Amino acid sequence: VHGHGGIVLEHLKALSLHYDLGPGDRFSWFTTTGWMMWNFIASGLLVGATTVLFDGDPGSPDLDPLWRLASDEHLDVFGVSAPFVMACRKVGLRPGEAHDLSRLRHLGSTGAPLPAEGFHWVGDAIGRHVQIGSMSGGTDVCTAFVGAAPTLPVRAGEISACMLGCDVRAFRPDGTRCESGETGELVIVSPMPSMPVGFWNDPDGIRLRAAYYDAFPGVWHHGDWITFTDDGSCIITGRSDATLNRGGVRLGTSDFYTVVENLPEVADSLVIHLDDPAGGLGELILLVACAPGVELDDDLRHHIRSALRNELSPRHVPDEIVAVELVPRTLSGKRLEVPVKRMLQGAEPEAVAARDSLANPAALDAVAEWVRDRR
Repeated sequence: VHGHGGIVLEHLKALSLHYDLGPGDRFSWFTTTGWMMWNFIASGLLVGATTVLFDGDPGSPDLDPLWRLASDEHLDVFGVSAPFVMACRKVGLRPGEAHDLSRLRHLGSTGAPLPAEGFHWVGDAIGRHVQIGSMSGGTDVCTAFVGAAPTLPVRAGEISACMLGCDVRAFRPDGTRCESGETGELVIVSPMPSMPVGFWNDPDGIRLRAAYYDAFPGVWHHGDWITFTDDGSCIITGRSDATLNRGGVRLGTSDFYTVVENLPEVADSLVIHLDDPAGGLGELILLVACAPGVELDDDLRHHIRSALRNELSPRHVPDEIVAVELVPRTLSGKRLEVPVKRMLQGAEPEAVAARDSLANPAALDAVAEWVRDRR
């Protein structure tokens, strides 16, 4: 449950100051109505901007419709997801050559960490005049914690700064603050206007406190890994509850996806780690959705393992690589890493994810069938 005034204040701040939006500007962000970015784009009206909506499949018949929209509607600020940027890069799209995107000044990216390769693609394939604004936040607060600003530099693979009024820090497990360059848990140590006022049917606030404040009493714990640089920019390397810990070495999931999905044979992937109670390496499992016409055979498995070993480390090599038709994702495009892990640990599908929140419920059903067969 959110407070209306807090959301309005938060979105006014973000859109007017971080995106420099105002009357005469045209603003669009590709989103479903089930994602908080729908609320964010609607708030463009608060600053007098014209909001442009897209109704349809952004990937049909190819990945060009959204870029055509940006050109035809003369967008100033346009937002997509990091997976969409990487998909366009993978197929060799060059929107800046196919369309007039000279008015576009800012391309926003969220939903997942945007790798450095995605930044380079935007500069090369869209134009050097476009500021790349990778940002990260949550549906929980209906806004971003960290993002870009018109006055700040952009470095490939990094998010430029904390959003104004967001007291974001990186914490060690013991609750002490991480040093610059040290990866820790993303926490918010001061209240924000758009933090939820409660959970539905949680009159005593027990579930709310368990969700956000149990790990570090009195401090909002969001569940992402974050690393700050000396000048305040940051890098998010994935969900901390989905992070792989192999023999005491922490491995970020985003590193896996960058390597695996750079392979032309792979369309999508999801990685899960099952811990070893005895403290060993545990079991690393990679689900792979192959590109059309490609079969996951022993040669491709060897190719994937070699790429992970050479570009990352031997610890990143999966013990098992499984073919799936589709990787299960939410409506906002997030991989279901934690739900799939919980299923592998014995939970039933209906207990780990609400079907209404899924972009492709059949994909989770297929994974559930594989999990049952595996048992």
